Amino acid sequence: MNILHTFLNLVAPPFTFISLFLLLPPYQAFKSFLSLIGFLFTENVDGKVVLITGASSGIGEHLAYEYAKRGACLVLVARRENLLEEVADIARYYGSPDVITIRADVSKFEDCRRVMNETMNHFGRLDHLVNNAAITHLVMFEDIADIAAFRQIMDINYWGAVYLTHMAVPYLRYSRGKIVALSAPPAWMPAPRMSIYNSSKAAIKTMFETLRVELAPEIGVTIVTPGFVESELTKGKALNAQGKMELRQDMRDALIGLVPVETAEACAKAVVKGICRGQRYVTEPSWYDVLYYWKAFCPEIVEWCYRILAMPAAGASESDALTKQALDYTGAKYVMYPSSIRSAGGGKAD
Repeated sequence: MNILHTFLNLVAPPFTFISLFLLLPPYQAFKSFLSLIGFLFTENVDGKVVLITGASSGIGEHLAYEYAKRGACLVLVARRENLLEEVADIARYYGSPDVITIRADVSKFEDCRRVMNETMNHFGRLDHLVNNAAITHLVMFEDIADIAAFRQIMDINYWGAVYLTHMAVPYLRYSRGKIVALSAPPAWMPAPRMSIYNSSKAAIKTMFETLRVELAPEIGVTIVTPGFVESELTKGKALNAQGKMELRQDMRDALIGLVPVETAEACAKAVVKGICRGQRYVTEPSWYDVLYYWKAFCPEIVEWCYRILAMPAAGASESDALTKQALDYTGAKYVMYPSSIRSAGGGKAD
């Protein structure tokens, strides 16, 4: 057995490089052809039923509007009923023929069961499941005071998507529908102060890539990777060291720095377009794709940049990272950030 592994250690690398050299050009040409087909024959969601979690604000809210503009019927799920009703009214205005709202906590299995039952009782079908609900934290791992309180991140971000997806699969198989899962660049980028959030998004990516294999060809899977997008997360709403939700805009600025934040409307428009074209992955804004290559080929450089730019110097305050200092010194926040997230008073309130 050891001889066999030694042989493979010697043969596998050159075989792989030669194979990729020969296969990549025709493979990329084939992918370009499929993209053209998707562009020409995009899915018509008029009258189809779309379930969106985390729909009370941010990306989820604007995904609802984009689907509504295409005539889809909507099931909007979140914990804040008053905000859900506001989103539902706007979605109806944009053209959705039927919208129902369900107050639920996706981290709870019974709430997910109720969501699916109410969806099927009202519509009798499901065509798209959009797993969007998520929370984050902005605190160093070793500074967490109550680590058990951080289970809620995995419960909402990962298990909430898993619960609903498991319940939805029979209905999506019948309609030959789609599953949409929102991951994030931190799934493969080591962004500091977000260790558990990063892990939840990596779990989402791996889970739904596996389901793409298991459920094809009856059910399509689109994995969405939004960068810094206008939302409560980029407004600075995150768990503190005790596991309580609060606005942490100083830590938000240290994380984002001079990276431009895209509007939720622009992100949602690109995401729904990609879903309807049957894309396997949607990265928005698309320039974030280059970060994956930096991480894959130069991981040490990526880690060094995070340490130098996003981490404070020894003995300095957590909010004294170079990224935040550069943001404050240049005043770039007024150019880089949408107005809704610049201050604690912007955007929707709880």
